[in-house]
Amino acid sequence: MGMGDVTLAGLRVLREVAERGTFTAAAHSLGYTQSAVSRQMAALEQATGARLFDRFPGGVRPTGAGRALLRHAVAALDALEAADRELRGVRDATGRVRLGYFPAAGAVLVADALSALRREVPGPRVTTREGSTPALVRALRSGTLDLALLTSRPPHRSPDTDDPPLHVEPLLETRLALAVAADSRFAERGTADVEDIAAQPWIAGPGGTDEPLLGVWPGLPGRPRIAHTARDRLTKLHLVAAGAGVTTASPALLPVVPDGVRFVDVTGAAEEVRRIDLVSLPGRLTAPAGSLVNALRRRAADLAG
Repeated sequence: MGMGDVTLAGLRVLREVAERGTFTAAAHSLGYTQSAVSRQMAALEQATGARLFDRFPGGVRPTGAGRALLRHAVAALDALEAADRELRGVRDATGRVRLGYFPAAGAVLVADALSALRREVPGPRVTTREGSTPALVRALRSGTLDLALLTSRPPHRSPDTDDPPLHVEPLLETRLALAVAADSRFAERGTADVEDIAAQPWIAGPGGTDEPLLGVWPGLPGRPRIAHTARDRLTKLHLVAAGAGVTTASPALLPVVPDGVRFVDVTGAAEEVRRIDLVSLPGRLTAPAGSLVNALRRRAADLAG
């Protein structure tokens, strides 16, 4: 077999596996059985004569050969989709921008940037999706996102080590604070000592590999007592207002804080800085993507000021 035996179905499966990170998730997204996905990948590997994915606990990631084929697969599939739109007389999607973002960025950075873009005529057509850092990086690599807003902590390493290196533009630095009930002793004092809060009931949500419990102060001594779990940050803050526990947050990224919540600094621990980065594949952005980037920069500058 050779490259002439590579099929479009195989390329679509390749892209989906690269984006989803597991054969199971790719099969679910495509509406295939997992065995069908495995067969397509086996056929691709036979046709190319190369191993395309490395297996590891919890998923797969493209090998060097897999990344090389993926770049060509993305270009080929995009070209075919453009041809299909043209033949059907559908307006070309070159004005479309696909943005991914981490959850806390949605309410302020993303929403306000989109509001500013609505005043541009003609404005870019922006679609967005929320996701974890690994999922958004995979989507960038597989060509299903153009831009991603990611958060990083010192020493601010690149979100992945693949080639070519991702372009990372720092937009904004924020600092974590502790959200407490307005009638709590912490609110009255204005600060909270890290040893004192270690025993508090915490309101947290599932995070990534670097921060497994979003909402718990990083490096908290002992094992935190998780009283409530919630993915949504506004839900967490309403639980804080109800006196159900404490949680961490970046005040600059919260446009609306419920009554009954106060933010206090944590003492006895290192300051926790987070950086918001705008990440893309290397290369020149399209004009519509540039418009979105400028809107995000302006909003980040407003928040920093």
